[in-house]
Amino acid sequence: MKRHGNLYPQITDFWNLYSAARKAQKGKLNRYNVLEFNFDLQAELEKLETELESKTYKPGAYKTFQILEPRPRMISAAPYRDRVVHHALCNIILPIFENTYINDSYANRVNYGTHRALRRFTDFARSSRYILQCDIKKYFPSIDHEILKTLLRRKIKCKDTLWLIDTIIDNSNPQIDVDDKYFPGDDVLSPLRRRGLPVGNLTSQFFGNVYLNGFDHFIKENLKVSKYVRYVDDFALFSDDREFLVEARLAMEEYLATLRLILHPAKSQLFETRHGANFLGFCVLPDRIRVRTENLRRAKRRLKRLKAEYEEGKIELEQITHSIRSWIAHLKHGDTWRLRTKIFEDFVL
Repeated sequence: MKRHGNLYPQITDFWNLYSAARKAQKGKLNRYNVLEFNFDLQAELEKLETELESKTYKPGAYKTFQILEPRPRMISAAPYRDRVVHHALCNIILPIFENTYINDSYANRVNYGTHRALRRFTDFARSSRYILQCDIKKYFPSIDHEILKTLLRRKIKCKDTLWLIDTIIDNSNPQIDVDDKYFPGDDVLSPLRRRGLPVGNLTSQFFGNVYLNGFDHFIKENLKVSKYVRYVDDFALFSDDREFLVEARLAMEEYLATLRLILHPAKSQLFETRHGANFLGFCVLPDRIRVRTENLRRAKRRLKRLKAEYEEGKIELEQITHSIRSWIAHLKHGDTWRLRTKIFEDFVL
């Protein structure tokens, strides 16, 4: 396996940092921390460049907050200048790993995404009798730092780049507690290993893909599963042979244990595809694709909130238009013409 060196000069290059800043501010241009950084952009980037080259760069403290939808989660927001560094790192190292991913891993990849994953999932569901649908319990809080660093070192040998990667990983703030702390071969000190990455970081999304990349190849190459889709920690295997999927689950549980991960017992189920399967906000049935009820309720609440904020003068019409267009584009991936008509016929500003 080829390992890549001499990457750090590309990461710390001023124009790479400039490109990273442009990406980091996308959709956030009017936020105070972005405006403050951009007020003297050249000086801020030159300061980052100096800190990275001299290895005096130290990440700042995270701000954490809870979101309740679609499920309760803790989100960690890194300081804006750190997000610029995250983009600068990913600009250079992400292409190295991109060529190692299987075609049916869809999260956080250019030209992949949710809608392409949904189409693939639908094709597999409608051409198979059974589905084994799985979810990894507390995935990001469970990611083991030492295992992650080992996986990254299989492709990167540049010591300075590894220093920056380790700095970002080691600066991860404490995540929610993970109950299942012991795995085969553990000793009494094993539960003290550093675990967990902050949800919200670009680097965490990238590291999350790297962490399960070997698992993807195990399913495709060792288990010989031809119909498999993964989006972050939500994945599904399809087959006409129920026993094949039963045995596959046992093998997957053994492999995941080597990564100190377990399947969610309630969210990992084997059933017939004719009953319909939920994936990325849709329910895929043999003859149609419906929006999940909870997603529909959440969207209606958001429309109501947007309308109220517009009437109070808190947001502009352009913001509402952009939000509605995005949601309509998402709904079009299901059989939702009547639903869209019904929702928007009463939405008047």
